[in-house]
Amino acid sequence: MAGGPLRLALVSAALGLTGCAGSSTARLSGLGVRSAMSCVPFAAAVTGVNLPGDAWAWWGAAAGRYRRGHRPAVGAVLVFRAIARMPRGHVAVVARILSPRAILVDQANWIAGRISRDQLVVDTSPANDWSRVRVWYAPAGELGNSDYPTYGFIDPPGPPDPATVERRALRVAGG
Repeated sequence: MAGGPLRLALVSAALGLTGCAGSSTARLSGLGVRSAMSCVPFAAAVTGVNLPGDAWAWWGAAAGRYRRGHRPAVGAVLVFRAIARMPRGHVAVVARILSPRAILVDQANWIAGRISRDQLVVDTSPANDWSRVRVWYAPAGELGNSDYPTYGFIDPPGPPDPATVERRALRVAGG
């Protein structure tokens, strides 16, 4: 069929936008804010961290541009590694620190098509270095039972300001 490879590439590109890319349309719902926005543009809008590529690629792209580490800070971006069921990885924004091993994050598309605010994330890594985490799953009303591998945290440009992070998250989420 003429144009077959081009057509396949266009369809693949369109389907690829269902991961961590997209645009924002929001309305309130029971589990968070329904949104077409995915994790990458959400995290970029809330934090000012501007990096190319899928969520998992942010860790490498941040080298030499942003400070990276293994301790959470309000406004930092938690970068999840790519895995089979999450091939584009994931990014979430630290909203609050509850303890050395528990934080609340704001994130888009952890639950498909939603922006979720103040979601619990717990460090389950043996070395207490945030290299593995469990994430609150709102539809079940409990902490998920899967450990997700992460790279760590990317700090935003400039000192993180909790009020600014909150204001940006509300604006991006349409609240």
